[in-house]
Amino acid sequence: MTAPTPTSAAGPAAAPAGIDPRGPRFGAALTAVLLVVVLLLPGAAGTAGLAVVAALFAVGAVRGAQGSVQGLLFQALVRPRLAPAAEREDPRPPRFAQVVGLVITGGGVLLALLGVGAAVPVAAALALVAATLNAVFGLCLGCELYLLGVRLRAARHA
Repeated sequence: MTAPTPTSAAGPAAAPAGIDPRGPRFGAALTAVLLVVVLLLPGAAGTAGLAVVAALFAVGAVRGAQGSVQGLLFQALVRPRLAPAAEREDPRPPRFAQVVGLVITGGGVLLALLGVGAAVPVAAALALVAATLNAVFGLCLGCELYLLGVRLRAARHA
């Protein structure tokens, strides 16, 4: 998915240099595998596993999808074996998607620590659906939320 450059009342916002859209999809595939493992782990092990996934999302939220652990693995192991990307993607929507993933998984960990038994499997399942949609179909739900927010802000300022 190629994200359009957001606009404001003053004109187009300067978009950061584009990223290879295959990187976030690869990262989503790795995240999906980790979330399946989380769903298979019992009790405290599942909570710890979800905390690891939340930490990975935190890194991605701070450094961007390309600076996440999964993004660095893509750059080191996968990208050298691929042809150059045909198009580049605005890095802001995938970064926002990392924040969304952090909120979901971090919330699951927090609720689990507060004694809500279903928090880990529910949070892991929600994040797994989003990661699978991105990995398999290129549909990034967090990216779509970002773009919706951009459109709403533009409409409000129009």
